[in-house]
Amino acid sequence: MKQPNHDSVVLGFHGSDDAAAVRLSDGKLLVQTVDFFTPVVDSPYDFGQIAAANSLSDIYAMGAKPLFALNIAGFPINDLPKAMLTEILQGGADKANEAGIPIVGGHSVDDKEPKYGLVVTGEVQESKMWKNSGARPGDSLVLTKPLGTGIIATAIKKGLVTDEIINIAIKNMSMLNKKAADGLKPFDIHAVTDVTGFGLLGHLAEICKGSKVSSEIYFSELDFLPSVDTLAESGIIPGGTRRNFEYLKNDIAFDSKLSNTQRYLTCDAQTSGGLLIALNPEDAKIFVDSIYPEAKIIGHISDKNSTLIKVT
Repeated sequence: MKQPNHDSVVLGFHGSDDAAAVRLSDGKLLVQTVDFFTPVVDSPYDFGQIAAANSLSDIYAMGAKPLFALNIAGFPINDLPKAMLTEILQGGADKANEAGIPIVGGHSVDDKEPKYGLVVTGEVQESKMWKNSGARPGDSLVLTKPLGTGIIATAIKKGLVTDEIINIAIKNMSMLNKKAADGLKPFDIHAVTDVTGFGLLGHLAEICKGSKVSSEIYFSELDFLPSVDTLAESGIIPGGTRRNFEYLKNDIAFDSKLSNTQRYLTCDAQTSGGLLIALNPEDAKIFVDSIYPEAKIIGHISDKNSTLIKVT
C-alpha cells in the first residue's frame, strides 16, 4: 500500500508502535489508536469494560494522556436483544470514566457477531513520548500483568473454567494500565509496548527488531493466571497463540528443558495485557519493589546477536 509522506506524522505505518502520533504545535503530539474485537467473556458489560481497557492501553503504552474516545461497534440488531448492546456500551463508558475521559460519539453497523472497541485520542509532549524502539543492552525487562488470557478466553468458550477463574481473568483484562504508566513517569524509559494479540514474545520481538538488540526471558519469572498451565497441558491452545509461535519459532531459542506447552505459553495471544518495559536495572528494581509491586522483572536486553530472543 502506497502512503504519501506527511511532515506532521511522527509515527505511522512505517513503524510498529502502539499508536499513531501526529505533530501539533508547541511540541505536542496528538496520539491516536483504534482497537475492537469479538467477545472474550459471556457478560456483555464485562466485555465492554475489557474492550475499552484494551483500547486505552495503547495510549498508556506511548506515555500519553488520553483525552476522549469514540465507540466502534458491530451488533446483530435483529438477532440479539438491544439491551445487550446497551450493556456493552455502558461497560465501555464506565471504563472510560475510570480513565477520566468522555466517550463523545462513535459509529455502529449491523453485524452477524458483536464487536466492540474504541478510537482513543490522547496527547503527549514529543520529548516525553515512549516508543517500542529504544531498548538498550543491559536494560531490564519488566511486565506489569500476568499472562494467559488467550487460553482462559478459549476455555471459557468451551465451558472448562470455574466462575472464580473467569472473574480473576475479567479483573485482569479490565484493569487499566494507567496506574502502571503513571508510576513509570519519573524514570528514563527506553522502550514500552503493551502485550496483546502477538503475545509476550511477539511484542518483545518488535522491541528487539526496532531497537536492533537481542533479549533473554526468564521463564521461571513469568506469572500466569490461575489454571492456565493446566488448561494448556490439556490442549487448550488458541489458534492465535499457535500462529504466534509458528511465526516466531525461527527467531526464538528455547531452553531444552522447556516443554512444548511452556513454549506456547510465552506466545499466548493476550487481550488487554500488561505493559512490557525496557529500562535500566536500578530503575526497574525501584519500580517493582516500591511503586508497582504487581510487576515483575522477567528478563533483560543484550547486544544484538544471531538469536533475537532466548527463553531460559
